[in-house]
Amino acid sequence: MTRIKSPYLQTSRDFPEDFELLEPVLTKMYTEVSQAVNIRIIGNFDKAEVVTGEQWLNPTDPQKKRQSYRRVYSGGAIAPGANDTQPHNISGLTTFTRMWGTCITAAPDYRPIPYASVAANANIDLRADATNYILANGAGAPAIVSYIIVLEYLLN
Repeated sequence: MTRIKSPYLQTSRDFPEDFELLEPVLTKMYTEVSQAVNIRIIGNFDKAEVVTGEQWLNPTDPQKKRQSYRRVYSGGAIAPGANDTQPHNISGLTTFTRMWGTCITAAPDYRPIPYASVAANANIDLRADATNYILANGAGAPAIVSYIIVLEYLLN
């Protein structure tokens, strides 16, 4: 079984009093801290492309992880049974890793995106292709007043 090192930091450490022995311990500690901090998920959500901090597998080179990226999009009204198709402007897209968001409806209420409903045709669907994201509001759903979606992806 292969184990992957997670970004865990030691909570205590013994430091040598001899400076010659202390320097490599401090260097190692700084490296461990910077690696652990850099591998966390970064909480920046912006309309510009942002590094997420996630590292994804690379099928062609297991030793070299791939960095994922994030963009946030917002939009306005979508009538029941209608779609909002917008360009995502992602160049060099390999694949999406996550697509999600929230919306405010005319009910009024707040709903996650995607939204699955037990009511007929009341789902909210989010999908994307190579150039656009598509947000579809079910014919039996209330109108969407506004939305925010997040696309996370890998680049070539």
